[in-house]
Amino acid sequence: MTQDQCARLYETFYMRVFSYVMTLAGDRSLAEELTQETFYRAFARQREFRGESDEVTWLCAIAKNLFTDEQRRLRRHGEIPDDLPDHAKSVAKTVEDKDSSFRIHMALHGLEDPFKEVFELRVFGKLSFRDIATIFGKTENWARVTYHRARIKLQERMDET
Repeated sequence: MTQDQCARLYETFYMRVFSYVMTLAGDRSLAEELTQETFYRAFARQREFRGESDEVTWLCAIAKNLFTDEQRRLRRHGEIPDDLPDHAKSVAKTVEDKDSSFRIHMALHGLEDPFKEVFELRVFGKLSFRDIATIFGKTENWARVTYHRARIKLQERMDET
């Protein structure tokens, strides 16, 4: 892969990969770090890309593996990442957002896998059903059905609160 091809890949998919990692990590600095590492590994291991999936799917798979490795490392060392507030919002808006966000995340937290991850990939990561199916090694129809069921389960949990 030439330097121009690497730059094109980075410019084209940076935000999609970053958004996906943000849904996993929930921490901007960690997401930025993991996104950078994702592209570094993709460029270093470009020969491993067999073209069986879209480039963005391949990048998201690398990112997911990096996130999983980071979570293992944090658990092993007993580290807890800091929750850094977004200072761009007003205090009232932040409190309101945190309350709504907390309720949604509590409901999401209670969802079992794969519903939880499929929902997050679709909504927060903005991935297509095709990309989600590739990540899980399933069919596109499976991804659609799983997402639909996750929405129903999430709505039921939100109605309970």
